[in-house]
Amino acid sequence: MFAKAFRVKSNTAIKGSDRRKLRADVTAAFPTLGTDQVTELVPAKEELTIVKLYAHRGDAVTVYVSGGNPILFELEKNLYPTVYTLWSYPDLLPTFTTWPLVLEKLAGGADLMLPGLVVPPAGLPQVQKGDLCAVALVGNRAPVAVGVAAMSTSEMLTSGLKGRGLCVLHTYQDHLWRSGDKSSPPSMAPPLAVDPPDPSEEEASGQADCALPSGLSPPTLQGVEEEVRGRRQLCGEQTLSEAAEDPGVGGPNPDPADCKTLQEQMDELLQQCFLHALKSRVRKADLPLLTSTFLGSHVLSCCPEGRQLDIKKSSYKKLSKFLQHMQQEQILQVKELSKGVESIVAVDWKHPRITSFIIPEPSLTSQTVQEGSREQPYHPPDIKPLYCVPASMSLLFQESGHKKGSLLEGSEVRTLIIDYAKKNDLVDAENNNLVTLDPVLSDSILEKSEQHTVAKLPWDSLLTRCLERLQPAYQVTFPGREPVVRRGRICPIDIALAQRASNKKVTLVRNLEAYGLDPWAVAATLQQHCQASTTVTPAPGARDGLQVQIQGNQVHHLGRLLLGPGT
Repeated sequence: MFAKAFRVKSNTAIKGSDRRKLRADVTAAFPTLGTDQVTELVPAKEELTIVKLYAHRGDAVTVYVSGGNPILFELEKNLYPTVYTLWSYPDLLPTFTTWPLVLEKLAGGADLMLPGLVVPPAGLPQVQKGDLCAVALVGNRAPVAVGVAAMSTSEMLTSGLKGRGLCVLHTYQDHLWRSGDKSSPPSMAPPLAVDPPDPSEEEASGQADCALPSGLSPPTLQGVEEEVRGRRQLCGEQTLSEAAEDPGVGGPNPDPADCKTLQEQMDELLQQCFLHALKSRVRKADLPLLTSTFLGSHVLSCCPEGRQLDIKKSSYKKLSKFLQHMQQEQILQVKELSKGVESIVAVDWKHPRITSFIIPEPSLTSQTVQEGSREQPYHPPDIKPLYCVPASMSLLFQESGHKKGSLLEGSEVRTLIIDYAKKNDLVDAENNNLVTLDPVLSDSILEKSEQHTVAKLPWDSLLTRCLERLQPAYQVTFPGREPVVRRGRICPIDIALAQRASNKKVTLVRNLEAYGLDPWAVAATLQQHCQASTTVTPAPGARDGLQVQIQGNQVHHLGRLLLGPGT
């Protein structure tokens, strides 16, 4: 459903009555969730927005966004969790397991075919046709897709595991996932270990078949054309023995760290970055230090490469609550020096937790891997102003071989005007700083009221008037791409502060695309830097433009991000 980009219709903050209704709907749709879990999923005071959109096939979908991530979506009055929600509650839905190579097909819009299922010794989960289900990968319990069962479990077994198993609605890496912080699935140990297939058995079969591991129930495959197509789609013309070589597939002895929940992992990461910042970055001369500055300039910069720190995914939920906990441990002292603004006023650098903390040093191998997998850094485009010859000035540039619509640089215009004046003996004999205007120059640069009164102009005035009469244009050249020429003036990145309901302020950013900046990537970066919720919506008055909205006044953070670390 979200394999292609969707169109946002509206984006509004949720009302109190709608929040209570949503909480009741979540309780009814997912009875396994306790009251505390429902309150955690749909918080009472945290910002929650309702985004109404149209999928690429025209389906009207309502998405509920909390903390910058879509948590639920509603389609035809049915409520579905997103993968972000399932990573916090992995046992919320009955889960089917498939192979890692299948995920790319699912994210591309394909449904999950039954030959691609991994059948554990305990059997498939018991579902009925139309039941909501999740899909996980071998070796990791974290769901990567959400769908609806196309048939019941008994019908799946009766069919010999042939045909369509799940109609997939939403997956990790689709456009709905991209509208959030784009985090990766957490590592969760599967309930039962799955052994990889035996390559020798596969070779003995004499065909590149998608064989299942020993100990699992293999589906009966006939030479049916539909099944062949389904298997090729699911397996990507590869054998499962090749997929089993992927180090991401869990073995019988998972890492003990993988058994920790996402919340526990985020708690550890937060405390590591906190201690790292206090030990290596904050000095006594920096105090008192705003807690927001401490987070944005010190804690987040201590996050290891390849990981993202999100306090809202920790058990503390808020920075203030975490700092209160640290204050109880007598690591630091926090005071409200002005109304609503907290600052760190004292730090005990002799505290055992700080003195015993060892600053992690990434190995050369991990640095090489991270540098190879990291996205290419942003390189700003080269923007060159140009001038377009209008019909009213075509006679002036005709002698130099240019006609209406020709594009010229400012230096070229200057050279052509000087050459024209000298070639036609228009330079004043008594004063070389003046140029006599012939009929062509007069018609090109003078107003009608000036044509009978102005006979000469200084060089600087002549050139300025010429440039003003030419039509503006510009050329944009991105690294590694062909130059692109556009008419008109390039619009700067527009940053505005707006006020919403309840006297809340938001920062709006427009026209990022003109400079090669992806609004979704900017929103995700700002969410991490500012620790504030972000959304991407259509820009008012722009045909295809998007705008990024960040909660609160984030002009300072945004300026630092756009201007670079050296500013």
